[in-house]
Amino acid sequence: MSWVTLDRICGEEARTGETIRRALEGSGRPLRSSAEHMSDGELLDKLRGFGLDLDRGGLEKLCEGALSAEEVARPLLDRRGIGDDAEGDWIWICLVSLWQRWWPDKACLELLDDKVQAGYDEDEQGNESACAAIWLDAWSDVLCLCDATGIRSIEEFDDRFPMTQSLYNWSQDFEMALWNAGLQDRELLLARIEVCEEALRRFPREDQLMTENRRRALAESYFAAGMTETAEELFQSWLAADPSWGWGWIGWADCYTFGAGQPGNYGRAEELLRRGYSAPDVRDRDCIAERLQDLCQETGRVREAGEFGQQARQLRRRAPTMTVSRRLDLADQDDGPATARETTTIDFGSEGLPLDQFPDVMRALRAQSSGTPTRSVKVGRNAQCPCGSGKKFKKCCGSPLARP
Repeated sequence: MSWVTLDRICGEEARTGETIRRALEGSGRPLRSSAEHMSDGELLDKLRGFGLDLDRGGLEKLCEGALSAEEVARPLLDRRGIGDDAEGDWIWICLVSLWQRWWPDKACLELLDDKVQAGYDEDEQGNESACAAIWLDAWSDVLCLCDATGIRSIEEFDDRFPMTQSLYNWSQDFEMALWNAGLQDRELLLARIEVCEEALRRFPREDQLMTENRRRALAESYFAAGMTETAEELFQSWLAADPSWGWGWIGWADCYTFGAGQPGNYGRAEELLRRGYSAPDVRDRDCIAERLQDLCQETGRVREAGEFGQQARQLRRRAPTMTVSRRLDLADQDDGPATARETTTIDFGSEGLPLDQFPDVMRALRAQSSGTPTRSVKVGRNAQCPCGSGKKFKKCCGSPLARP
């Protein structure tokens, strides 16, 4: 966990909980807020008190090439033998506070984290345009940090720059914020296009879900911005390459039913959904069926809507989670060799098994079995143990020590 993340968590806990606040005050550990009312000179004096004789020029040289205040602070603490205590906290706080005042345009982990959090604060207040503007600035910092380090994946970024909110999560919230604000401001839709294209270019090997969601965001932004031909070409090329992408068909169809102030084209939307629904091995077919259900309801076709709703429910009806375990029970007989009997146990988890699915489960179990009836077998005391250990039965499962 980075220093800025730890400071932010502690600060938020102290603001909302009296017990935490008192505990933090009693520990003597400072937060970034402790330096808010200190002048530049006082911050430098604080550093000098820890044996770091720096002025603005010296600090600027020290921070040259660094990508976080923590990156500067850690070697200083190591050289002076300072641990992660109040003294170490103060050194980092002084560095990040002066960085923020003197070089606010120089990208670093801490200032990026501040911008991301400030955007969330605006979003919680319903200020969508302000949130989008702040996050566009934060995105510029992300690109600067990627350029400085040669980072080519979101995972690499999150490892190198551990923000309070991971880039993986925040970048998706960022796209949604641009969409919400862009419905009222076309310039933000165009900004969303640029962000999606840049992300796809810089991070070409992300997981399938992330890539697919970003592609949908890109094409729907083109469509909402009035560039329908480009949106059509993008969806067509992606789905030609992967016709099983269910949410690709849904996203394409949604452009014609959930457009930003544009008249719906239910005929075109239905055509696309039906094409996706009939595609072999299409993923999320149940979701496509639900979209067709909604579309039929919107167009007054109640019977068809009911049929698609039923199909969606059937597609979601999956086999229950089931764990099958088999155990070999060995029982010694007073008048002869021991008997080995196999016991099968089925666990359906906390949700149990719906009664109407019991026949399906029995068919599945029969299909898994070899078809040979289970039989009791006699195991001689000197015979090899049937558990597969390679030992004699009397030295293994047949030993008195092995019996309950």
